[in-house]
Amino acid sequence: VLTAEDRRLLQASVGKLGCRLEDIGADALNRLLIVFPQSKTYFSHFNLSPGSKDIVHQGEKVGKALDSALKHLDDIRGTLSQLSDLHAYNLRVDPVNFQLLSKCLHVSLATHLRNEYNASTCLAWDKFLEQVADVLCEKYR
Repeated sequence: VLTAEDRRLLQASVGKLGCRLEDIGADALNRLLIVFPQSKTYFSHFNLSPGSKDIVHQGEKVGKALDSALKHLDDIRGTLSQLSDLHAYNLRVDPVNFQLLSKCLHVSLATHLRNEYNASTCLAWDKFLEQVADVLCEKYR
């Protein structure tokens, strides 16, 4: 459960990013495909070169979903419901990939925030990303 302090840290860190969450999403997706090559299975029709338009576009979708969830912290489930349906029923993405992407998002956030990504901020993002991953995985049950 996100505390008031977690919420404050999330909002503050987004304000300090110096880029859009869409850029963080693209960077994290790029990292996912490099570090966890098994995730490429879901993007076989994409140009998987680092920084390709396909990866950037898909990563922007990730960032927009995170931005939307951050704006609706009291209803992440409702906010991401359609996305959860899409990944579970249509795309059939292995749920472990949401956890792997979360790890890559942490690295991307830390890279952009540097010293601002302290233990408290990291924990707030970890709680948030865990909630997002849980929502995206719940339709698999």
